[in-house]
Amino acid sequence: MREQFAKLFKHMRKHMPGADLEIVRKAYRVANDAHMGMERDSGEPYISHPLEVARILANLNLDPVTVAAGLLHDVLEDTRVSHDELLKEFGEEITALVDGVSKIKSMKWTETPQTQKEKQAENLRKMLVATAKDVRVILIKLADRMHNMRTIAFLRDKKRVERICRETLDIYAPLAHRLGIAAWKWELEDHAFHHLNPTEYKHIAAHVAMKRHEREAWLKETIAYLDARLAEAEISARVIGRPKHLYSIYRKMLQQNKHFDEVMDILAVRIITHTVSGCYNALGVVHQWPPVPGRFKDYIAMPKANMYQSIHTVVMRENGMPLEIQIRTEDMDRVAREGIAAHWVYKEGKTDPKFDGQLRWLRQMYEWLQDAHGPDEVLDTIRRDVGRPDIYVFTPKGEVKELAEGSTPLDFAYHVHSDIGHHCIGARVNGKLVPLRYNLQTGDVVEILTSRSQTPHLDWLDVVVTGKARTRIRQRLREIGELEPLEAQLRRDVVRILPEARPRTIKNVDDATRDKMIRVDGNKGIQVQFAKCCMPMPGHMVIGYATKSPGITIHRADCPNFAKTKRDPARMIPASWDGEEHIEIGMRVTTGQRPNMLADITNAIRPMNISITRAQFNPGENGKSLFEFVFEAPDRDSVARVAATLKQVPGVTEVQSVPTSAFSLMKVS
Repeated sequence: MREQFAKLFKHMRKHMPGADLEIVRKAYRVANDAHMGMERDSGEPYISHPLEVARILANLNLDPVTVAAGLLHDVLEDTRVSHDELLKEFGEEITALVDGVSKIKSMKWTETPQTQKEKQAENLRKMLVATAKDVRVILIKLADRMHNMRTIAFLRDKKRVERICRETLDIYAPLAHRLGIAAWKWELEDHAFHHLNPTEYKHIAAHVAMKRHEREAWLKETIAYLDARLAEAEISARVIGRPKHLYSIYRKMLQQNKHFDEVMDILAVRIITHTVSGCYNALGVVHQWPPVPGRFKDYIAMPKANMYQSIHTVVMRENGMPLEIQIRTEDMDRVAREGIAAHWVYKEGKTDPKFDGQLRWLRQMYEWLQDAHGPDEVLDTIRRDVGRPDIYVFTPKGEVKELAEGSTPLDFAYHVHSDIGHHCIGARVNGKLVPLRYNLQTGDVVEILTSRSQTPHLDWLDVVVTGKARTRIRQRLREIGELEPLEAQLRRDVVRILPEARPRTIKNVDDATRDKMIRVDGNKGIQVQFAKCCMPMPGHMVIGYATKSPGITIHRADCPNFAKTKRDPARMIPASWDGEEHIEIGMRVTTGQRPNMLADITNAIRPMNISITRAQFNPGENGKSLFEFVFEAPDRDSVARVAATLKQVPGVTEVQSVPTSAFSLMKVS
């Protein structure tokens, strides 16, 4: 490991001349001693992991303090080093960074499906709290996830691998994108894709390799041609080629419903100039080839929220093959590679003003999550606002507003201000009245019409797509009594997830037997404690509640103490006793009509491992379709979990459990 550290130190001396690197050397000594004797799943000494995390951070040219914190990021959680000892040795700045990373990983609840969702949601909240204070916390966490994904093949627990990979695709890759670090995003996506869908990954990788020499020759010819044309136009620039990443090819195949051989633009060219005017002059050269309509985007004039700037265009070559071209300056290229780190100035702790702009969306995200109730709302907000592509629209005064793709005028209204959203009665887009469900497009000019007598409606939740708008609407609906308060929601959810009432035989058993008989979310062997206020025994209808310490508490469903105390519905966990028979559940899902709707539904419920015995899909009238299926479940707890999962699928408008006898009679109204 000394050789590995020597390479890290050499890199930092080369790229940070004059910087005091003694803090990095000291951090390595402390981390190496703290992790002595520990091994990773690969069999390597554990110190190899923090060393790789530090190297990833150093390659982004982050400062010595951040690299030192990367070396120490696991000592509070995994070793005997205390917070006070770290503070004494390294001071407040490094200790705060290490503590911030540790808090993100501090939840220790059991790995059942529902509590895992709570854990993920809580971790996201903590991540955004830590990031609002110092963005370097999330950079260290992303570097940590990067190395873990590089070595995830050594994990033997397939379910854990799948959970980590899905979390990486849903949360960490989009966060890397929002921070503008494209290389991290691509690598995280490809690693997750490799382990979630190894067959498709190998299939695409094999196709890419099969015609590699042919494509490389074509790319070399294209670059030579552009070099010559740019030189003739006296434009100083360099031209480089880049292959598309495997996951991006896979997504394009899915979105366009194409086979690999039909996806033609899997290669791209980048032109890097010295000036902004050089970019537009280069565009004139590029457009000597016919541009493909609808494939031109100017992110120089309208930068993305993560400060990404570039011109994107697609042209049609003489051989009928499309070619994607990006044009940017050297500074823009550095920002595209390093993202938020490119605007961080480490001397005297100062920052570039652009850096504060990049952080604004993170701070706003944290504010929105403060109003979200339960993990479903938290995760929904993150996925909607972090994972979606962006569009750019204008106010009547010409101000540019960035929104998630699919946004409506109502999303725009709430983006401008909550009061404008609450009082919105209509909108003009490009001077014409449009419905509130209208999907805005890049370049639209949006004017919101308001009335002081207007208030939000419940159906607005089906209109908006952004997390901010959904959170603000829910908050206002609760204030005016149109949405039930959390206390009432809790009581309803207790009833909803319990099995149907039936005669029960109550058995008084000893504690050891009771521990063996309890099931939490259908799983046995989960560590729990039984509430002393109601003493649940086999035969009682029961409910679990997740607490930070000691874990999960089991109450009787009719426990008066549980009912009268304010509880978070998101932390309630289905519980039952061993021996209860399986039941058949009928489920009806009403959806809008769009491509891949059924595939998205089945992909959503596949990880839940439920046994589907019957199913049918019927395209309906009035833009609605119906998916009906029957599945076997150990108890009624599964209904709530399946329904909650299906409600997160875009396009699903209603989910209901129905008698299995009515399965063949369901109709779309």
